[in-house]
Amino acid sequence: MSLRINDTAPNFTAQTTQGVIDFHTWIGDQWAILFSHPKDFTPVCTTELGYMARIEPEFTKRNAKLIGLSVDPVESHGKWVADIEETQGATVKYPMIGDVDLKVAKLYNMLPAEEPGSADGRTAATNATVRSVFIIGPDKKIKLMMTYPMTTGRNFDEILRVLDSMQLTAKHKVATPVNWTQGQDVIIAGSVSDDDAKTLFPEGWKAPKPYLRIVKQPR
Repeated sequence: MSLRINDTAPNFTAQTTQGVIDFHTWIGDQWAILFSHPKDFTPVCTTELGYMARIEPEFTKRNAKLIGLSVDPVESHGKWVADIEETQGATVKYPMIGDVDLKVAKLYNMLPAEEPGSADGRTAATNATVRSVFIIGPDKKIKLMMTYPMTTGRNFDEILRVLDSMQLTAKHKVATPVNWTQGQDVIIAGSVSDDDAKTLFPEGWKAPKPYLRIVKQPR
């Protein structure tokens, strides 16, 4: 089954480095960032997990939780975490899922549903598509999906930027333009009429085109 934006994120029960979790219960009323890895002790992923550990407080400020996944046992994750701390100078405090039966990878369409076997004998190459990021809202809906090749490290600052945009646009009737960052001008949503916009944005807006109404970011 393929997944799309605004689909309900598949729920699952899994063993993690912090014990067994029910995913939807674990999310609670927060946002969640689920990011996956094809195998433990892979070089690019080592740098990614370390960077996420360093910037986790930024996600916490945004009411968001981090959870990693790798197609290896939890016991292996524990050894990898030690390497990450040694080489990246950051301690992984968020949980990491041990997806030894490939269940979560299949649920999230990172591997085909008919994929046989388990983590045993699999290589990073056979799990190459398990390199996705999902942002999931408090409503348990998928808000974003991104998949990277193994040789390209992910830009997790972009995930923070997108999260800022999503939280802003969920609260206000605006959209964010290309390369937007916090504090920059935004665009009045197309669903808002000019008459309604006058009430919502009494200071006015710039409109180089009738459909492109630029306004200061709401506070």
